[in-house]
Amino acid sequence: MAMLCWGFADFLIQKSSRKFGDWESLFVITGFGALILLPFVWNSLYSVLTNQTDELFILLVSSVFIFIATLLDFEALKKGKLAIVEPIWSIEVPAAALLAYFIIGERISGLQILLIILLIVCLILVAFRERTFNKKFFIEKGVIIAFFGSFLMGGANFFMGWAGRISNPLMVVFFTNVFMALATFAYLVFKGQMHKVTEHLRNDYQLLLPMAISNNVAWVAFVFGMSLAPIAVVTALSESYIIIAVLLGLTVNKEKLHSHQRLGLCGAVVTAVILAVVTSS
Repeated sequence: MAMLCWGFADFLIQKSSRKFGDWESLFVITGFGALILLPFVWNSLYSVLTNQTDELFILLVSSVFIFIATLLDFEALKKGKLAIVEPIWSIEVPAAALLAYFIIGERISGLQILLIILLIVCLILVAFRERTFNKKFFIEKGVIIAFFGSFLMGGANFFMGWAGRISNPLMVVFFTNVFMALATFAYLVFKGQMHKVTEHLRNDYQLLLPMAISNNVAWVAFVFGMSLAPIAVVTALSESYIIIAVLLGLTVNKEKLHSHQRLGLCGAVVTAVILAVVTSS
């Protein structure tokens, strides 16, 4: 579910960020998510805020990480090309896996590690849409931002997964949404841009509403997945949304795949299925 929804969400986020800016797009996504999830977490909200445990602290750390990482990802999408940014985002997987290993001692089997590495390689092949690699890749717009965003998003993935294990996954997504919605609201008010948001919601809801729905469904599914399976495995599988983006390009935009993309696409699908089966068994 996370893979499917993020495949659509990133395409819509890129359009929204370029049209309305990072802060407004993030406010719409997080404000919508907070409102929709509130009824599901209302009864346990007071206990979370007053509980003298690590739960609130981890939720706050998750919120800070995801807020900064999301802004960097949005900026990378706004300035760069999907074909350039997507391969770099695979760094999220080893970043999240290393944090899970060193902080909570989460271990995965040698076969799972091998499958994750193979999946990352296949996804990079799928995402790289040029015929040949050029050293100019590293000076393309959005590359540096995407690198920093990937490391931080790997950290955010880990903390969201950890929070999902000690708290309700719906609470995790709600809490981070509220944190980011308040931060972006304050920024938009400070910049005097809040009046534009209502206008854009009224005139461009066909873009903003599907973006908000798909992104929030992806995060809920992602946190639920990490609360049940190893964080490294779930992060690797969720990165397979690149497959959805490529398939959308094939069907909607009538794009043609290079030979290395076809090889990567087949390899990624097969590897993702095997990884899921091995993990669930």
